[in-house]
Amino acid sequence: MTTVHRWRAFAVLAVAFFMTIVDLTIVNVALPTIGNALHFSESNLQWVVTAYGLTFGGFLLLGGRAADLLGRRRILMLGLGVFTVASLGAALASTSGFLIAMRGLQGLGAAIVVPAALSIVMNMFPEGTERNKALGLWGRDRCGRPARSDCSPVAC
Repeated sequence: MTTVHRWRAFAVLAVAFFMTIVDLTIVNVALPTIGNALHFSESNLQWVVTAYGLTFGGFLLLGGRAADLLGRRRILMLGLGVFTVASLGAALASTSGFLIAMRGLQGLGAAIVVPAALSIVMNMFPEGTERNKALGLWGRDRCGRPARSDCSPVAC
């Protein structure tokens, strides 16, 4: 793979990674509107955020192991498909229970995408300067700013 193609592939993977991370927090902006439209109780509204976070964190190891056993590219595509279908389902949700289920499914898709994408990045770049640049950009992509030790996906 030529250098230009590697960086183009990296850009696609970075966008997929950013999409999964930003989806964890972006819904917070719309929570009041979601609560009104779907008649959520105040206590149940938090599940819109929590369902994604729980499944995302809970299935990360499974997503990584699946990528190792079944192939990184195949699992990446599966995760993107699950994430996309669940996103469409969440957008079309007409009940609170269905929205929470779709957010959980989105988290599962993200948990499949992230380890597969990172594994592809690690194998796409040779060890050394080029890989270090890619991983630096990967860490920056997580928060939209330079990587820091106190920057978690939830805090970003």
